[in-house]
Amino acid sequence: MKAALALWMLSAGIAAAAGSLPLPAWNPEDKESVKKGQLVPGLTLLTEESLAEAVKPPVEAPKPEEVAMPATPTPEVGEQYLEAYFGERPQHFLVDPQGLLSAKDARDRENFLDYHSGDSAIDLFVYLFDGHQEIPSEVREEEIVERHFSSGKPAVVVYYYLGAPEKSDIYVSPLISDAVSAADQRRALASSVEEALEKPDKVAQFEAFCVQLAIRIYWMERATGLVTEADATPHLRPMAKAEKKEPEHALTTKVQAIAGEWGPAAGMMITAVLVVIGGVTIARQRSRYRFPVFEVPPRMGGAHAAGIGAVISFGSTTQSPSAQRNEVPDYLGL
Repeated sequence: MKAALALWMLSAGIAAAAGSLPLPAWNPEDKESVKKGQLVPGLTLLTEESLAEAVKPPVEAPKPEEVAMPATPTPEVGEQYLEAYFGERPQHFLVDPQGLLSAKDARDRENFLDYHSGDSAIDLFVYLFDGHQEIPSEVREEEIVERHFSSGKPAVVVYYYLGAPEKSDIYVSPLISDAVSAADQRRALASSVEEALEKPDKVAQFEAFCVQLAIRIYWMERATGLVTEADATPHLRPMAKAEKKEPEHALTTKVQAIAGEWGPAAGMMITAVLVVIGGVTIARQRSRYRFPVFEVPPRMGGAHAAGIGAVISFGSTTQSPSAQRNEVPDYLGL
């Protein structure tokens, strides 16, 4: 008790002494030094490493143009590849000087584009870039297409970005652009991009993109008049010519003549017979039979008999009535 009382008196005395001491005041020079960062309060309590860190000048706020800049700028296609890409009309339908595809995948895509070229009136050229790359601004894609694809076989040129098919661009030869509007070209590209985005990896995306765009090119052939409806079924023409060369048998000629003369009448008669048969069949299926109800006089003045008599019941529709008969003993000896 005495110890607690002494501790309380000591703390009260310290508090009274502290309350009587004046608080320190800042002079104007120190205030300006603190605002400028030249004076750090409590500097003497810091270590040498902390002191070096504390006296660093304040970091300036970033400028608006610096904030708008991306953290990792998009790389452009290297100058060493520009000539291989855009120097001349490509010798192959797949243009990949950077080697973005493996040897097997590149060979498969090149074989597909070769097959398409042999089966179509419009070639398909694909310039392959990486998904994060950009074509330099000094390269005008429209001028490249007009320069290299204005003559010769019409072509569709696509700038495809591996792993980012939504960045792809499409260009066509002047002959195609006169018949196929820019909106139809964008729809063909959008359809191919949708097919590509449904695939899980970038190689499968590229394959689906090429297949879908090749399908849309067949519609461009018809729009430009390069392929007619007769040309759309080339395999039927040789068969028709071969059939014409074969001599017709005399019996075949006679049957054809009879069919040409009596064919319409015979067809009408057969149709009428089939209609009658069908009507009769439906009528029989829908028919219902009702047995007459006979008035039976009462037995010995009663409404019912004694329950003795012939009873016929059938439990199965697959067995004969004799097979379903139950042998009942003759109790009355009749």
